[in-house]
Formats: sequence, structure tokens, C-alpha cells
Amino acid sequence: MTDETRLTAAHEQLNALRRQIGRRIVGHHDLVNGILACLLASGHALLEGVPGLGKTLLVKTLSDALHLEFARIQFTPDLMPADIIGTQVVLQDDEGRRYFSFQRGPVFTQLLLADEINRATPKTQSALLEAMEEKRVTVGRSDHPLQEPFMVLATQNPIEMEGTYPLPEAQLDRFLLKLNAAYPDAEELAQIVDRTTGWPMPSVQPVLGAGDVMALRELVRSVALATHVRDYAIRMVLATHAGNAEATPMVRRYVRHGSSPRGLQAIVLVAKALALFAGRINVSFEDLAVAAAPALRHRILLNFEGEAEGIDMESLIAEVVRETPTAPGQPRA
Repeated sequence: MTDETRLTAAHEQLNALRRQIGRRIVGHHDLVNGILACLLASGHALLEGVPGLGKTLLVKTLSDALHLEFARIQFTPDLMPADIIGTQVVLQDDEGRRYFSFQRGPVFTQLLLADEINRATPKTQSALLEAMEEKRVTVGRSDHPLQEPFMVLATQNPIEMEGTYPLPEAQLDRFLLKLNAAYPDAEELAQIVDRTTGWPMPSVQPVLGAGDVMALRELVRSVALATHVRDYAIRMVLATHAGNAEATPMVRRYVRHGSSPRGLQAIVLVAKALALFAGRINVSFEDLAVAAAPALRHRILLNFEGEAEGIDMESLIAEVVRETPTAPGQPRA
């Protein structure tokens, strides 16, 4: 199969998936694109937004549109690690002999919704770390691999702080993207009311299976990344570090820690997925610029002055994108 044929087939599959999602979800175009890019980039996504914007419904709709195993964990303060990964239980055979057997938890799925993840304690949150990074779970001395494709979609509420535990930086870094759910406009609100208060409720049909998702992931990895385009992404990430020569004025003043190398990997992988969405087999500067905000907004830590002044992370990243030259030696924008 030629590259052009594979690209055409991928477009048809992605358009069919978007149509099914659009049967139930109104708006959220950037959010849907971000989740699909994350899915094809073999990553995990953190969805943040106030209650009632449809974050959980979007994840459930995606699961309905895919032939993948789906599980949901409602995170609460009393949730324990064993409730996520599973536990060893004592069983008895027909001859009365007792033995240990591992009972798998809900993490053994392909699409996992971690609802309100910041309501669980750090100990429980950390139970997902190995699964997200290594795609396996260790219990005692035994390793239990997870089924591919595996993706975690976690939600959290940014305004309600009582009874929540902020995610540690180590776990935030495991999420390929942090996506913000925007409030719908008047036209979208009208569509939401019409769809959700009438009859029948919109149905969603599965259009892609595990093999299709794995093939699309392979195709994304094969998207070309020119050296000068790659170097632009590198300069952009270096510009988030206050002590680097590439740092912008806001970064030098307000940033304590810049992005980790995972931020660079996230930008490149998501940019490759965006190029595929646009029908191209090569990454452009614009793809990298679009991928920067969701890939970096949870990987940059403000210093005391930045937190005290309430510096907007979106504005800081926008300055980094705007002032990073596309070629070495070019003047800043």
C-alpha cells in the first residue's frame, strides 16, 4: 500500500470517527482533536474544565465509537491502589488446597476513564504511574502487561479545591497533553438543549477497532520531521527554561522550572498527528505551534513571583511560540 493510499484510508477512518462523536457531542472541536491526537500518539490526556461541560460524556462517546474495552474509575478520597490495579486473593481448589490468584482491577482495559482524578490521595494516584508509563502492572514479584492500545483519559475540576489533592508533577508529566474544556457559545447551547431534551437520544456506532488504532499509530510515527523543523521544536522547549539563552522575558521573570524532555516528545508526536489530520505526511512549523500549549501547560512551573501575580500560563506559552525563531540567528518576533 502506497503512502498516499494509507493517508486516504486514514482520513476516511478519522472522519468516520469524528462523525460518530459529533452525533452526541456539540462543539469542543479543539478538545476532540486533542484527544484524537493523543490517541494516535500513544499518550494519555488530562481533561480540565468546570462541571457540566461534557468531559465525561466525551470520553464515553469515544469509547462507544471504538471497538475497545472500556472501564471507568470514579476517584474518591477512600479509593485504594488495589481498587485500581487489583489484588491477590486466596482461593481454594477442588481438593481443598489454597492458593493465591491475582484478580485484575479496572486498569486492565484499553480505554480507561479516570473521573475526577484529583479527588483521590497521592498514594492512589501513583498507582496509575507504572500503568501509564510502562503499560504494565507489578503486583508482588509478578508483572502483568496491559492490552494495547492502552489510553488513560483523566478529568479534573479546576475550581473546586475542597476535598481534592493536586496531582504531583511526576504524574502530570505522564500525561502527553493537558486539554481545557471551553464553555459553549449560544449556538452550541441551543444544539445541546435540542439533542439532550428531545427523543430519541443520539446513538453512536463503533467504527474503529484495536487493529485500526495501532495501524494509525504506526502511520503517525512515519510522518516526516525535517531537521530544521525538529530544531524549532527544540528551541521552543529550551525557551521555557529561565536560565537558557533562548528564554523569553516572561520565562526569565516568572518560571521556576521549564518543560522536561517529555514536553518535546509530546509536541513532536502531536504535531505529527495534526499533520496527518491535515492530509500531510510532513510536520510544519504551524503544527508544532498548535501542539505547544496542550503539551507544555502542565510541564512549566511558575516561581513565587509568577504565582503571586497570577501569570496566565496560556499567555506565557504564546510568548514562547511567538518569539522562538524558526531558524537560528533570526531576530525574535
